[in-house]
Amino acid sequence: MSDRDVVLGRIGRALGPRPRDPDVTYEDAVARAYRRGPGDGARERDSGVLDLLAENLADYRAVVHRADGDGLADLLARLLAARGARRVLVPPGLPPTWLAEAAVEQVPDRAADTAYDLDRVDSVVTGCAVAIAGTGTLVLDGSPDQGRRRVTLVPDHHVCVVRVPDQVVASVPEALGRLDPRRPLTWISGPSATSDIELDRVEGVHGPRTLEVVLVSGV
Repeated sequence: MSDRDVVLGRIGRALGPRPRDPDVTYEDAVARAYRRGPGDGARERDSGVLDLLAENLADYRAVVHRADGDGLADLLARLLAARGARRVLVPPGLPPTWLAEAAVEQVPDRAADTAYDLDRVDSVVTGCAVAIAGTGTLVLDGSPDQGRRRVTLVPDHHVCVVRVPDQVVASVPEALGRLDPRRPLTWISGPSATSDIELDRVEGVHGPRTLEVVLVSGV
């Protein structure tokens, strides 16, 4: 018996017998009684969960900002100016009001663009699908305000806007319940980083060197 057979056998035993009813899938048949965090989602709108998200994002060396809907455009303009960004990559569904006050060239995401083209932009601004407070993780799913996966992996500076409290959950199981597994999911916990055998941390190897997260209410 190969290692592959062993692994698949364990998966099969964990799933249990295949449902006899052809209209019932494993998705319907497998129990998912996961612990979903404090109050099974009841604390999504609790400021304590938002504080936990901000704390864990900062622990991963993301830079966290807070704003309301009226101040979002001004904050984004200031963040991009502080970075010295002149060319900013913009997903097709990003609300135009978000960058209305930014004195930058807005570069649309084009399918024909290569990694070299994307490397010529200074920053990218996106929304997100869900943010997980317990792990400090942002999840992007390729929706119009987020763009394709590569637009957040090549530029050196990523500004991600999280609508709070609606897009914030306490735990990973809660996030999975909101996400479509058929979509291209990108899970982000802080800026890209790796360590060599000497444990020297190097940032920006597999993605942006700098991640800024804006927690915005009232949008």
